[in-house]
Amino acid sequence: MIKVSENAKSKLEQLMSEEGFNIINDFVRVGVKSGGCSGLSYDLKFDDKIGENDKLFEDESVKIAIDKKSFLYLVGTTLEYSGGLNGKGFVFNNPNANRTCGCGESFSL
Repeated sequence: MIKVSENAKSKLEQLMSEEGFNIINDFVRVGVKSGGCSGLSYDLKFDDKIGENDKLFEDESVKIAIDKKSFLYLVGTTLEYSGGLNGKGFVFNNPNANRTCGCGESFSL
């Protein structure tokens, strides 16, 4: 399961609304793909269709869809948001990652 911090929830609500999605009916799709300076990178987007290989979770009233393959890499992860002048945007705090890059967008196991 993925947790969502209060700051991440607020920013997700704002972005979903701006992009024509509804936090009540639609969801955030979180995935892992090959790439990035550490080998694997996070993929974050909005969606309104569930696939047959997706797992659906909800935390802080945010629905999160994860494909089964990515789920293995993301168990226990917390999605956070850091704004402001020195903020990094969305950050994945992944307890499964052995190494992460400086920007926090890629990791390795």
